[in-house]
Amino acid sequence: MLTEAVVARPDPRLRQWVDSYLGYREDVSVPLARREVAGAFVVLILGWGAPMDVADPRDRARGAYGTNAFLAGPFDSWCATRTVGTGTGVQVMLTAPAARRLLGLPLAELANRAAPVDAVAGWLARLRDELAAAPGWPERFARLDAALSARLAATTPVDPHLLAAWRRLDGGGEAVGVATLAEELGWSRRHLSVRFRREFGLPPRTVARLLRFDRAYASLGRTVLTAPSAVPDDTGWAERAARWGYYDQSHLIREFREFAGVTPAALAGPGSHSSNPA
Repeated sequence: MLTEAVVARPDPRLRQWVDSYLGYREDVSVPLARREVAGAFVVLILGWGAPMDVADPRDRARGAYGTNAFLAGPFDSWCATRTVGTGTGVQVMLTAPAARRLLGLPLAELANRAAPVDAVAGWLARLRDELAAAPGWPERFARLDAALSARLAATTPVDPHLLAAWRRLDGGGEAVGVATLAEELGWSRRHLSVRFRREFGLPPRTVARLLRFDRAYASLGRTVLTAPSAVPDDTGWAERAARWGYYDQSHLIREFREFAGVTPAALAGPGSHSSNPA
């Protein structure tokens, strides 16, 4: 079970890229399996102690096994994690543009994949060791600030056209089609789709669906991008479906089954800060 959770805000200069840090300690006496929902984001875990398995049920080769520091996603379906023992670490949830900038690599290389950090970025493996050696959470969060600020100084900006497309999809308002996005940018639809998928990991239409799912998921009283919400939405599923842009309640339930593996009613039960028992 989660025995310690410390949420911190990054340095103000980082907040357009990183919303928050979550420091955690978890003590698990028997093997614990969780179902992790899909998302158009990247999960960064810099941990030490008990290792974890991260598996995509569609393809075992896409997973990471026996690791306590890894990168995962973006994922267009749910995946499963399994751990036992005592683990401590920091979780950072990154939007695709933030991950593209901080990692300095096209997210097509990470899409539907989990990988140990030392297989992706040596600086992250070194940062994990520094966090483990730090005396407490304030020092760890300060070290994160310094490391991420250094990365921003060393990497090139995200293409402004693609960043604009992402922000349009993530606006939370009326749905925007790929053809409309392409026309706004002065690109062909194919060019936008190819560039967007290479840089952000998934096609724009899939990202739009996942961003809508994330908003609906947050209405359950939890969210994949921040700490758990303290005030869950108590309206009915039909009302939520209309609010988040689904055709109807059945449409919402189908999307939850695809992206979470279960119905929204099942997900509304108790679970951890980032997932629910499988």
